[in-house]
Amino acid sequence: MAELPRISRRIGSIAESATLAVDAKAKALAAAGRPVIGFGAGEPDFPTPDYIVEAAVAACREVKWHRYTPAGGLPELKEAIAMKTARDSGYSISAAQVLVTNGGKQALYNAFATLLDPGDEVILPAPYWTTYPESIMLAGGAPVIVMTDEESGYLASIEQLEAALTPRTKALVFVSPSNPTGAVYPPELVKAIGEWALAKGIWVITDEIYEHLVYGDARFASMPALVPELADRCVVVNGVAKTYAMTGWRVGWMIAPADVTKAATNLQSHATSNVANVSQVAALAAVSGNLDAVDEMKVAFDRRRHLIVDLLNAIPGITCPTPEGAFYAYPSVKGLVGKSIDGTVVNSSSELAGVILDKVEVAVVPGEAFGTPGYMRLSYATSDQKITEGLARMHELLKSAN
Repeated sequence: MAELPRISRRIGSIAESATLAVDAKAKALAAAGRPVIGFGAGEPDFPTPDYIVEAAVAACREVKWHRYTPAGGLPELKEAIAMKTARDSGYSISAAQVLVTNGGKQALYNAFATLLDPGDEVILPAPYWTTYPESIMLAGGAPVIVMTDEESGYLASIEQLEAALTPRTKALVFVSPSNPTGAVYPPELVKAIGEWALAKGIWVITDEIYEHLVYGDARFASMPALVPELADRCVVVNGVAKTYAMTGWRVGWMIAPADVTKAATNLQSHATSNVANVSQVAALAAVSGNLDAVDEMKVAFDRRRHLIVDLLNAIPGITCPTPEGAFYAYPSVKGLVGKSIDGTVVNSSSELAGVILDKVEVAVVPGEAFGTPGYMRLSYATSDQKITEGLARMHELLKSAN
């Protein structure tokens, strides 16, 4: 009898998260004493606000939080998320539509696993965050990629979405502000895409995790708020990670029609049960409070986005549009691919990222991770000093590429 594979095909086909891999390598080098500067992880460098931490400390001392709680989330947190959603995006929902998850990634997985059957297609604009296609495929779906670039501001058009539509299309993934590009769809285009999806009878999974991180004249717009008729075929994914500098607390949520939320809650009841109670209490303090903390962070992020874009555009061979949201720059490095850098010919943006890390100890994520070779992502959720130093090292290395 032939020996069966040790790892299932389903799990064996999963690619490691490129952003976390780059961040892990950078942190390992730093731990070894190397002066590495990491632009890999999408993680605010600010501490979680004190009032949130104090709520968690108090929760640790309450015996009731030492026990199991409902798998779908604390009732008071679900109510607070419903109120926060109405306050921040104008989308009115009930607590029965909310499922509290272990970060936004679990919310995405729950959504895809609940909605997709094997062979269902999901339209996915690229550049895309690395987790989207993996979660779709884990659920048995097939991502259908719609390419965008800097010429369109990394925005997908309705014509492109229409061209990607087939009889197997079940859903569209919509993200604004975008990871990895920082692109923000204008409200009129958000509404038009929502109306298109409604007319086609497909679902929209919209990731709103960066809703509060928009700059200049850009404006966040929630699709189900602009197209209320879409609410019965829409899943909103969100969380506290980016807004409140709480990446390590692992609290996200999905908002969906009540029957979808109930089904996803059943899945979570067997997968992980409830999110850690202390983290949920911290999240309750976060979403129930004001936005003063994020407003302070936005001032720094806004300054840093101009700094990093200016420094990137000063490097020959790199072209970087100014992002309007989130905290990422997504420059084209096509002008450097095929050139010799410090004696090494780089034939891809992935090889370029490797050379930058090896030669000057600066960690960036290559565009291959986001479905668009020829680009790289740099997170500016780090200090002005590190941005300046890291880009100075890159400039020195890349200025003589030939």
